[in-house]
Amino acid sequence: MPNEQYEPMAIIQKTYDMIQYAYICMRQFPKSEKHTMAADIKNSMYALLKLLIAASKKYYKKNTLQDIDIELQYLKTMVRLASELRNSPTEPPFLPLNKYENWAKMLDEIGRMLGKWIKNNKQ
Repeated sequence: MPNEQYEPMAIIQKTYDMIQYAYICMRQFPKSEKHTMAADIKNSMYALLKLLIAASKKYYKKNTLQDIDIELQYLKTMVRLASELRNSPTEPPFLPLNKYENWAKMLDEIGRMLGKWIKNNKQ
């Protein structure tokens, strides 16, 4: 299947691009969150990338693909939370709406690609 060779590299590249964009977004986080929420998001992104690379190298991928799906859902939740949290009612959210929308679109695209990969793996 040519799709099996293509999909892992494409999703890894999309994740790599998303991580680069995320660093731009997280620069705006308040200082109080740089070593907590931002660090958790970074760890999740690195875990996602590592799992994607592992899945691309493994013969049996089912469990790793499930782990990727879980990590991706956690990351989506953390990013959404960052778009809603504020230090006070008068301050802007940690993550502005336009940056949240762009980041969420990237995560959704990765999710769609992962869904195709999981579906292809079942066949």
